[in-house]
Amino acid sequence: MTGLIGIGIIVLFLLIFFFYYVPVGLWINAQASGVRISLVQLFFMRLRKVPPYVIVNAMVEAHKAGLQDIKRDDLEAHYLAGGHVKNVIDALVSAVKANIELPFKMATAIDLAGRNVLDAVQMSVNPKVIDTPIVTSVAKDGIQLLAKARVTVRANIRQLVGGAGEETVLARVGEGIVSSIGSSASHKLVLENPDSISKLVLSKGLDAGTAFEILSIDIADVDVGKNIGANLQMDQAEADKNIAQARAEERRAMAIALEQEMKANAQEARAKVIEAEAEVPLAMAEAFKSGNLGIMDYYRMKNIEADTTMRDSIGKPSATETNKK
Repeated sequence: MTGLIGIGIIVLFLLIFFFYYVPVGLWINAQASGVRISLVQLFFMRLRKVPPYVIVNAMVEAHKAGLQDIKRDDLEAHYLAGGHVKNVIDALVSAVKANIELPFKMATAIDLAGRNVLDAVQMSVNPKVIDTPIVTSVAKDGIQLLAKARVTVRANIRQLVGGAGEETVLARVGEGIVSSIGSSASHKLVLENPDSISKLVLSKGLDAGTAFEILSIDIADVDVGKNIGANLQMDQAEADKNIAQARAEERRAMAIALEQEMKANAQEARAKVIEAEAEVPLAMAEAFKSGNLGIMDYYRMKNIEADTTMRDSIGKPSATETNKK
């Protein structure tokens, strides 16, 4: 009895092992769908660590959609390369229904490049609207304008591999808006004809080298900002005033220094005069000793000094007259 139980367990284990590595149910499903694949191929998929359900379901979907050139080996290779098999098949089916040319190799290349190939096909059918951030620019009259645009794009299937993304498109559109507003003679012209911006920007071919094709550029909003020209003139005037004040202060400092220098020179000259006057009595005493100056000469000199002092006092106004004035 124990031996029969052991044999049953072994048989059960062998059956589980067989049905895991040889998915008979999946093989029957494939045969019923018209996909020719053998049990041996499903077994080797298990050994290659490729999930048979992913490959078989993809082959069934492709077969039902009329994609006869999809091969099992190509699907396995794409899976082993890290690709998304289901996304690729779904994208190919959507492309066929939308009458979009999308070869299998291109779809797998787009998928391995890190882009969602299914979203790309759907964007080719249904264009996407991208809102740009607020773009600030200044017209020639110095008035600042704040513009916001809506860009309608659709995926360019052939440029998805190696093509620039949405950020590049938005940057180019913003640059075009700045250039268009900056070349306008007046901000009023931009406000009157905002469509002139979109026409000018659209004519520049901003989608070159990107993964998208720009269908239209619509200016959603334009607001008036600051008077940049007036602010710049005010800043320039303030700077000129500061420069003039600095130069005036420099001249004043030089004048003060010159005045101080002249006062110092005058004091030095006065000191020399006092020093010279102090030497006069010594010279007179020396003249008396040597006999070059007599008593009468000395008295005549004193009389001349007294007369000079009297004349100076007569010539000066009195204190009473000064107070009256």
